[in-house]
Amino acid sequence: MTPQSDEDEVWRQIVASFNDTVEHDPADQPWPDSENVPAEPTRRVVKPSEEPEPGEDPYKDPYQDSADDENEEEEEGHFEPPPPPPLPKLDLPTKLAWVALFGGPAYLLVAAMASWHMEGWALFTAVAAFIGGFVALVVRMGDGPPNDSGWDDGAVL
Repeated sequence: MTPQSDEDEVWRQIVASFNDTVEHDPADQPWPDSENVPAEPTRRVVKPSEEPEPGEDPYKDPYQDSADDENEEEEEGHFEPPPPPPLPKLDLPTKLAWVALFGGPAYLLVAAMASWHMEGWALFTAVAAFIGGFVALVVRMGDGPPNDSGWDDGAVL
């Protein structure tokens, strides 16, 4: 017999038994012991019967000593992050590009909200400042790795 004829025979058996009923019901099979999970014990919550005194924290555990609370706070260290590094210093062309990028649309927005009459040259200057600032920032970005990266610059995206 060839491997092709074996596959054909297996497919004929599958197709012939497609509408047959199941011989055994899966619900009749016993649950495997390895799947059993032990039941968790019930937990009791004991509520204090006394009302808290005025000025006392109503959520404080009445069974906990205040000295233990203070020791816990001392033992638990609080993370204080290091101060952030200073922002990089910008050169004059970069500062001017940022001012143009935000200044052009800001002028147009203020002029529109205040109902100022805008001359054609002012409108052109605001739009040109926005476009020029954007282009200047993109051109100054550069597409290479930083100069101080050393011999192993890692992944360069």
